[in-house]
Amino acid sequence: MDIKEMQTEVDRWISQFEEGYWHPLSMLARLTEEVGELAREINHLYGEKTKKPHEPPGNLDLELADILFIIICYANALDIDLDKAFKDVMEKYRLRDRDRWTKKTAE
Repeated sequence: MDIKEMQTEVDRWISQFEEGYWHPLSMLARLTEEVGELAREINHLYGEKTKKPHEPPGNLDLELADILFIIICYANALDIDLDKAFKDVMEKYRLRDRDRWTKKTAE
């Protein structure tokens, strides 16, 4: 599924509810919450804070997908074409950061 299809699917799902998309500040709060949940799982898996014995295992895939869902909601609510935005940001990185890191050499 490409990003346009994702934006369409999220819009179709949100459109079935009277409330529609949340206010941008509410979406920011939700995004912050989801990033915090991702940080917690990463800390449990790779950091020094282990889970308590009664805590269920987390799922990094779902935590990242939750963040993606909110980003898509943001884009849809603000009429942003994520496909175009992604292409634009990759061009920015290609130009700005082309000499920032050491390129891999052919083996």
